[in-house]
Amino acid sequence: MEEKYKVIHSFKDLEDNNHIYLENKDIYPREGLESTKKRIKELTSNKNKIGEILIEKLEEPEVTETEEIGEVTESETKEEPEITE
Repeated sequence: MEEKYKVIHSFKDLEDNNHIYLENKDIYPREGLESTKKRIKELTSNKNKIGEILIEKLEEPEVTETEEIGEVTESETKEEPEITE
């Protein structure tokens, strides 16, 4: 899966048909676009035409073991009482 980046400064992407990315709203790259390492490096630094850092890497939320397998509720862990006659 390609890494995603949060737009922290609005910009017009001159390498994507002038697509406009909005600060605190958009994710880079947009769906359907594959970016290059060179372009990511430009946008994550001030080495671009705007001279500002435009995007920052989105951190993937860590999935805990409980979330991964589903949380077990207390009622699911209780055994049914054995009925003896």
